[in-house]
Parts: sequence; C-alpha cells; structure tokens
Amino acid sequence: MRIPMLVLALALGLSSTLQAAENRKRYTIERDDVAIDVIDEGSGPLMVLLPSSARDSEDYDAVAEGLATAGYRVLRPQPRGAGASRGPTEGITLHDLANDVAFTIESAKNGKAIIVGHALGNWVARMTAADHPDLVRGVVIAAAASKNYPKELLVSLRAAGNVTLPDAERLEALRIAFFAPGNDPSVWLQGWHPEMAKYQRPIIANPKEEEWWSGGSAPMLDLQALQDPFRPRSTANDIKAEFGDRVTIATVDHASHALIPEQPDAVVAAIATWAKTLKP
Repeated sequence: MRIPMLVLALALGLSSTLQAAENRKRYTIERDDVAIDVIDEGSGPLMVLLPSSARDSEDYDAVAEGLATAGYRVLRPQPRGAGASRGPTEGITLHDLANDVAFTIESAKNGKAIIVGHALGNWVARMTAADHPDLVRGVVIAAAASKNYPKELLVSLRAAGNVTLPDAERLEALRIAFFAPGNDPSVWLQGWHPEMAKYQRPIIANPKEEEWWSGGSAPMLDLQALQDPFRPRSTANDIKAEFGDRVTIATVDHASHALIPEQPDAVVAAIATWAKTLKP
C-alpha cells in the first residue's frame, strides 16, 4: 500500500511536533516574591532564550526544538506576566529582569549559559551578562535595534500589540515593523501580553544604554535580519566596530524584526554554529 507523500509528510511533521512536546518539561521556580515559569528541553550545554517586548517565550518553540536537537539544554523563562511567571512590575528595571534570568540559570545547576535575546530580550540578555558575568558564556543579540533606529517605528510596534485595534490595522503594523515581504504576519496576531507592555514601556522609553549596551565582556553574536527596519544596513557594523573581536556578525535573509517565526531554521543554524566556537 502506498501512502501519498503529502499524508506521509503531515504524519512525520505531527510525529516530530508530538515528540518535541513530550521532551519538554515545564515547572515553576520561586524566590522571595518572584515566580518564574520555565520551559526546559534537551540536554547538554545551557542556552536561555528570551522573547521580545510584550511577547512570551513560546514564540521560540521551533528554535528551541532545533537547538535541543543540536545538543543543548534549552531553557525558556517566561517574563513576569506571562504563563505562571509573576513578581513585582511597578518601577522595575532591566536589573530586575536580569536577576530573573540569573536565577533561572542558577536553578538549572548546569554551569554557565549562552543567552539568546530577541529584540527587547537582547537588552535583558546584555544586562544579565553585565550584572552576572560568572553565569554567562556568551550572548546572542537577535534582531537587535541600532541606537538610532527610526523612532516612528514605535507607533507600529504599539499598534501591532494593541489587541483592541482591528486585525487589518494590526496586520499593517506588523508588516511595517516586524515581517519581511512574503512572510505571513498573521502568525503574530496572537500571543501579545498587554500587562507586560505596561511595565516594559518605561524601560523602552528610558533605555539607560550605558548600563547594558556592552553586555559586559561576554562574546557576542550579532544576529541581524537583513530586512529589519530597526537595524538599518548603514548600522550593520556598528556593534562590532565598538566592541571589536568579541563580536561576530551573522545575517538572516528574508526576515525582519520578528525574525524568530520568520526563519527559525536559519536562526538555529547561526546560533549553533557560533556556539561551537565558545569556550566551555
């Protein structure tokens, strides 16, 4: 009996998805008045994945699966306000969010971690490396905005995550700020957390770059999306020019600021290739 190729492909895809889900653990760690919901999969050297503003770490499902398959233990701590994560949000800073990441790494008891931060998550990743250098092997800044990105993009960023707006308006905002031509922006109509946006907004408005921009002294992968309006091509070499040989540049084509859902396989390949160059 012959099985049609489409049916076989769907079956294999479903099997792979189910296996990935079975290999994931989820638990909550607590310290004082903070609880962190952690998704944990794979085994090997530690990686921690941090999402972009007002979104949670489930955006990384495909990337986490790929990195776990590549031989890493991948942790995804949910930000405060997502999943079962909770903690004070009034007046908190990047230092508080970095402390949550550090607590996640310490609780794993698996040595130092490579921290991957997407968009706003790269601020948290760099802050963690600056505040807790003993816990960090390296930092991946994925779709990191330049210091001087066009500030009108913030209008589209807020509209994209404003669930009270019509879908058509939000889709247009997603096309402008997040998704490259030909990529489907509708995958990000869901998954926004307005309560997270409230405490992140003051942080974005007052970035205090002198505190986190350097990422301490950790090796850094500057993973750039070639169609990202937050990273004009004229700024492509700025971070390497500033921090020298500890910075490696990798680029992903057909991707914009969303990057992670647009080109997950390319993201996995770039991170895994660079991670192999790091000292244990």
